[in-house]
Amino acid sequence: MKSNLEIREKIESNRILYWEVAEKVGISQGNLSVWLRTEMREDRKKRVEKAINELLQK
Repeated sequence: MKSNLEIREKIESNRILYWEVAEKVGISQGNLSVWLRTEMREDRKKRVEKAINELLQK
């Protein structure tokens, strides 16, 4: 089972691109990929969720 499944599903179901989330968080797409490989620390998870929510409001 993949880590951070809830975040992955939210990104994919809303047709947001991973690089858009990474850019909004202020990291590279590669770093976002590394973050998603294992369960994220709570502070990182909040940053990513905030970025996704901001992208959804556009």
